Amino acid sequence: MERARLLFVCVENSCRSQMAEAFARMLAGDGVEASSGGSRPSGVVNPRAIESMAELGYDLGVHRSEGLDDVSPGPFDAVVTMGCGDACPHVPARQREDWRVEDPKDLSPEEFRTVRNDIRRRVAALLAELGVAGVAPGARAAGAGGPPGA
Repeated sequence: MERARLLFVCVENSCRSQMAEAFARMLAGDGVEASSGGSRPSGVVNPRAIESMAELGYDLGVHRSEGLDDVSPGPFDAVVTMGCGDACPHVPARQREDWRVEDPKDLSPEEFRTVRNDIRRRVAALLAELGVAGVAPGARAAGAGGPPGA
């Protein structure tokens, strides 16, 4: 597969989908075009998500919370909804998955990290399933910044 197009969707686009987008970029580098959006975006990335990803060397502070209308149109190789059920509208893609991931915004820092690490594991598995050539998990974490061109 050439450059895979991935879209991660949750309701507010402030925690889960933001971290998934970041992990796709960290783990696959130029092998993916990763985006995220929300059905009802909060307008800000959750400060705890920024802090949690900073622990891994990724600056999530350069991301913005966006609506699905702000995301470049498909086609997507995979669209992943993150436990938002009916609140997430259907976005056409070759592959669709719904990950039942708890919204960590009200969890303790340790529980937040557990959710973050679960998202990382799921993103790595998705990339492998799609045959996306990338770097070993964690290899880019120390130098990962933010969106391309940021």
